Amino acid sequence: MSKTQYKKTNPRIISLIEDLKSRSRENNAPIWREIAKRMQSPKRGYATVNVSRINRHTADGETIVVHGKVLGAGELNHPVVVGAFDFSDGARSKITDAGGECLTIEELVERAPTGSNVRIIR
Repeated sequence: MSKTQYKKTNPRIISLIEDLKSRSRENNAPIWREIAKRMQSPKRGYATVNVSRINRHTADGETIVVHGKVLGAGELNHPVVVGAFDFSDGARSKITDAGGECLTIEELVERAPTGSNVRIIR
């Protein structure tokens, strides 16, 4: 019996993975290779991060990336730049109300192509 190889069907995820891999090679940025590897995993393995976790594990003005969805449970006391695959409406409003920014992973790669000073939150 052979193993079934499942492929991604969402065109945004496919193009994001390809873009992250090429940006990683072009800019010698291993963080984008790691995010691409995590995005290739099944969707049930994507990170779901609450705003309270972001508040606990970040400092003022820090830039983070989430390879999944940011949810709105909790409070945020300081501004941070968050790049994620998706945001809930509550999370988006709490991050912007705290003075932070919500970016897609694609926008974050454009802003920080080398990935310096970007941390992965899981």
